[in-house]
Amino acid sequence: MRARLLSILIAAALYSPLAVAQDAPAEAAAQDAALASDDPDAVAAEAAKVPLDEIRRYVTVFNAIRQAYVDPVNDRELMASAVRGLLFDLDPHSAYLEKADADQFDEQTRGSYDGVGVELQQLPDGTLRVIAPLDDSPAARAGLRSGDRIVAIDGKILKTGQSDASAPLRGKAGTKVLVKVLREGVREPFDLSLVRDTIRTTSVRSRMLEPGLGYLRISSFQASTAADFNKQLDALQKDAPLRGLLLDLRSNPGGLLIGAVQIADELLESGGIVSTRGRETIGDSRFDATPGDRLHGAPLVVLVDAGSASAAEVLAGALHDNKRARVIGSRTFGKGSVQTLLPLDNGDSIKLTTARYYTPSGHSIQALGIQPDVVLHPEGVQRRPAVVSEAVLPGHLAAETDAMEGDNAGEVLPGSKPIDSALAELKRMAGIATAAKPAPKPAAKPKPVP
Repeated sequence: MRARLLSILIAAALYSPLAVAQDAPAEAAAQDAALASDDPDAVAAEAAKVPLDEIRRYVTVFNAIRQAYVDPVNDRELMASAVRGLLFDLDPHSAYLEKADADQFDEQTRGSYDGVGVELQQLPDGTLRVIAPLDDSPAARAGLRSGDRIVAIDGKILKTGQSDASAPLRGKAGTKVLVKVLREGVREPFDLSLVRDTIRTTSVRSRMLEPGLGYLRISSFQASTAADFNKQLDALQKDAPLRGLLLDLRSNPGGLLIGAVQIADELLESGGIVSTRGRETIGDSRFDATPGDRLHGAPLVVLVDAGSASAAEVLAGALHDNKRARVIGSRTFGKGSVQTLLPLDNGDSIKLTTARYYTPSGHSIQALGIQPDVVLHPEGVQRRPAVVSEAVLPGHLAAETDAMEGDNAGEVLPGSKPIDSALAELKRMAGIATAAKPAPKPAAKPKPVP
């Protein structure tokens, strides 16, 4: 309703700025009187009104650009730029989505679209930071990593002011796109060739690690993720209940909150899952578990890293705070904010940050993330915090605790070694002895030469 009111007032101001200017003193006097009143309804009503001085200033700038800019400017494009500007400085996750981008956003939550399969963050300079490539996607196969920065696409340098710098990555399946990448620790930018594909993201995969010990990987949270999780977990337990489960959430960029909530409910008998709090109490929510643990109380280990974000952090936090699971890996991304998609009458949408996530213990994930019980580090490389996390994104929402943002920033944990470490912890929790490695055979004595 406020967004619609703002649009109406702006539209009216564009056609009659003088009327706005003449009414401003009377309007200001009315606001002062209402704010001085003891009537809370009057105070709330006046506080919700659009500030007319700022609207008048905006109209002045808008008209100056239309009349005096060196080249003609399309009114619609100018207005779209203004609306994007309203959102740009709020936080890294609020954005104006044109219809094509809003449709793509919806496609990704459904789990099927044409592109390269990568979660991106557009930076103020126009370049694109890789949050995480989706499993078995063209981006993953080409070698893109969490923390990489895409600075050019098909030879065109990404610049400030582009509404959607990632648009060229989408296109017909089977076509190629060339990206230029900057990577931490690599001196020069380098090119990667990606072949676009129809990304039908299977967000859940599973297998048996050892008899009685299951592995379940969730790469993102889509509309069907919770149902797929149940099917895969039931398949692992088809012959006998599991003695333990390893839940892998590494480099999971998040997605639909409801998927994380439903999966947490499947693994908890009781307790809180997550709560959200914003400025408007009508948007506050709390989710609690209902009786029934699909894993029947078997030990659970959750594997996370610096690429685990948003809904993945919600799930890890819910299982950890209810003492249902041990969290192993590296400190998570720290995206603890809720985005609401507000459709507009022209087919475009606004993605607006409206609340923060809180774990059952009241911990805010924002800019801090989830700290694992057991910390792992990448094997065979120098220890180096991830170059991308919520705490380093320009304009991010501040953390709510005294903890220093960015302290002990996490690392990305690729490969199978973290799985081996998490499996060892799972076996310890399940009371399964780990087989000792055989001692190396002594070197054979050289035979005497006759």
